[in-house]
Amino acid sequence: MQENKGLVLVVEDEQNIADLQRRYLSREGFGVHVEADGDAALAAVRRMRPVAIVLDIALHGMDGMEVCRRLREEGDWTPVLFVTARDEVTDRILGLELGADDYLTKPFSPQELVARVKSLLRRAAGPQRDPVSRVGRLTLDTGRRTLLVDDRPVELTTTEFNLLAFLMSHPEQVFSREQLLGQVWGYAGYRDTRVMDVYVSQLRAKLGNASPIRTVRGVGYSVTGAGR
Repeated sequence: MQENKGLVLVVEDEQNIADLQRRYLSREGFGVHVEADGDAALAAVRRMRPVAIVLDIALHGMDGMEVCRRLREEGDWTPVLFVTARDEVTDRILGLELGADDYLTKPFSPQELVARVKSLLRRAAGPQRDPVSRVGRLTLDTGRRTLLVDDRPVELTTTEFNLLAFLMSHPEQVFSREQLLGQVWGYAGYRDTRVMDVYVSQLRAKLGNASPIRTVRGVGYSVTGAGR
């Protein structure tokens, strides 16, 4: 019998697409629950506590972006994979700013959907043995998935946390956007490297003047021992 890898909540109002997602995720050992609208999705998250959410943006009534916004406002950081027929850069950026962890544009292969969900869960789990990292005014605990700035807790999304953890574990090293996408997102060659700029901007906003992230013009980013 295949090991159950946890429950994935699929929020999709097109029945054929929802059935396809359910079938392929189930084959990989995930339990799958499907909802077709935003209100029902929020209720299902609170009731079932899924390990990940595959969330269509263009839902009737409350759309996927509003669902994600409400979850994050409630302090729920369940990994969210947005699925949408829209491929506008502004839509992707808005979704990431609301706290989504990844973004998949229709049409997509069901195998890629499964790979993205697995990648989200690997990133959420983090490395098995990582010590507490301290850089400047930041203390990051990858075991407890916590970040303190001057002993004050700061909430990060899964991807924000993993990006910061990777940079802090390689102080003073400069990484290109492509390298960071490969390390943090779990796959290289992502077509739009500007999403990395969005995450860095969000991290800097949350860390304020304690941010140790430095922009290396024309190359990428690094972490230094002091704030920016």
